[in-house]
Amino acid sequence: MEEDKLVLVAEFGRAVGLRGELRLKSHTADPEAVADYNPLTGSNGQAYTIEAARPVPGTTDMLIVRVRGVTRRDQAEALNRVTLSVPRSRLPAPEDEDEFLQADLIGLAVVGTDGAALGTIVSVQNFGAGDILEIRPPRGPTALVPFRDPFVPEVDIAAGRVILSDAGLLAPSEPGPPSGRGRSPRDRS
Repeated sequence: MEEDKLVLVAEFGRAVGLRGELRLKSHTADPEAVADYNPLTGSNGQAYTIEAARPVPGTTDMLIVRVRGVTRRDQAEALNRVTLSVPRSRLPAPEDEDEFLQADLIGLAVVGTDGAALGTIVSVQNFGAGDILEIRPPRGPTALVPFRDPFVPEVDIAAGRVILSDAGLLAPSEPGPPSGRGRSPRDRS
């Protein structure tokens, strides 16, 4: 596992007021802890230090932040949509053994319960009903697999693999029966 790969922790939003403050969407478990990882690396290649942060009332992951060197509204506006990352080595290990950082899962080999190679995890998605692994098999299109038991009974970060209990989830779909479209009137009986 690459310890120096960057992990997304936040994204700047729109400017707030005239003195350079701006909104920040935090992706850390404790939103205000994002400042603990200073300096943060922006998607524009610049380094940023959060000097102060306060929660946006009525939200769970939004902050209003003051960034070192950003003192005017136009400077803050220029940062809108800039994502912020930190090297993986600066983040703590997850507290629960069944908890993983997305960055740790991406790139892991996927094997069946029999040890057969099935593919590689290329992304982790969440559309509201739980995490889904996007797996690229050796051939064919990627497949989406729910990231929960019984589909993924084991994750072994140290060994660089996850075990998938149903290899059939990665099989290409079979063509279905003909739809009946395109038939001529003579085919009707």
